[in-house]
Amino acid sequence: MLSKNELLRLQREQHHHDKRNHSDILNLPKSDRLKHYGLHFAKYVGRLARGLDEAKSVEQTIVDTLLVGLSAANTLHQDLSAATRSILRNSQVDPIYAFADAMGRFADACEKIDHLEEFLSIARQANVDVLNWTIRTASERQIDLASAIQVRRKELAARQFYISG
Repeated sequence: MLSKNELLRLQREQHHHDKRNHSDILNLPKSDRLKHYGLHFAKYVGRLARGLDEAKSVEQTIVDTLLVGLSAANTLHQDLSAATRSILRNSQVDPIYAFADAMGRFADACEKIDHLEEFLSIARQANVDVLNWTIRTASERQIDLASAIQVRRKELAARQFYISG
């Protein structure tokens, strides 16, 4: 499980990673960024639904979900270290159902943006629930999220052309 301090550290590191490697997304209006993250969550539910027919591993999907959830939290101005108690609570019995439910609520919040309806509280709670699923599932599968995130970020950074200095 991730502690409050680890979550805050990962959230800060994700912000720096996104600034360096995903400026195209960070330059979008926040509403478009949230929709982008919602599409990522939907993609990940699809990966899990395909089961053994999916080329990407469950571990990679869990790590990718956590990374997008961290980015979404930053866009939502959501302090995940303050939400730890909420993140660690139990939800649905079927783990895939819990993820699909939270992802669907995140998508609902994104859709409400276009109608100028209240969306922020829905998006924040759904994001916490997505992260809840991610952390719990990683723990059950004995995935070291901190290490897996570092490896995945290096893979993602290698795909981006960047001139430094």
